[in-house]
Amino acid sequence: MQKKELRLKYKALRAALSLEDIEERSLAIANQLVRLDIWDGMYYHLFLPIQEHKEVDTEFLMQVLAGKDKEIVVSRSDFGTRKMTHFLLTDNTKFRKNEYNIPEPVDGIEVPTAKIDVVFVPLLAFDQKGHRAGYGKGFYDLFLSECKEDVLKIGLSFFEAEEAIGDVFENDVALDFCVTPDTVYRFGKNM
Repeated sequence: MQKKELRLKYKALRAALSLEDIEERSLAIANQLVRLDIWDGMYYHLFLPIQEHKEVDTEFLMQVLAGKDKEIVVSRSDFGTRKMTHFLLTDNTKFRKNEYNIPEPVDGIEVPTAKIDVVFVPLLAFDQKGHRAGYGKGFYDLFLSECKEDVLKIGLSFFEAEEAIGDVFENDVALDFCVTPDTVYRFGKNM
């Protein structure tokens, strides 16, 4: 299936989820992540969900990270350059939703991309090779291409893998893992 078709399919599947479904599935994803061997790093980049799009609720994962004394990094996006600026999440971090309803830090302590050890990646769909389909703006592909070579890229999805995404591009950055409520998928060097 092509990314355009996948976006339509998974937006519709998400729209059918109740708030209880989202909470249960998000908690199950966090429980799957706790069992993975990914906790040696210090800086963990976390996306904040667009609630209107019924994305994975990362609040449970945020609690896990805080409990493990990890530094949590959140981003602000520049839609002109498609670049993301990363900030340390602190008790003083203030958030504002941008025009796409993405909660973003207003300001704070900037974290260089090179410091980030693990990135939890939002997505609409993914395939059995670790390719993903997001909203199509390319923010995460650009961000991940700027990260250090051994950064762990972990997708979070309410749904299981598609067999294959037909229109994978040269600049698309594949995941190392994708975690669903029921399955942990490992790709490439993590198989």
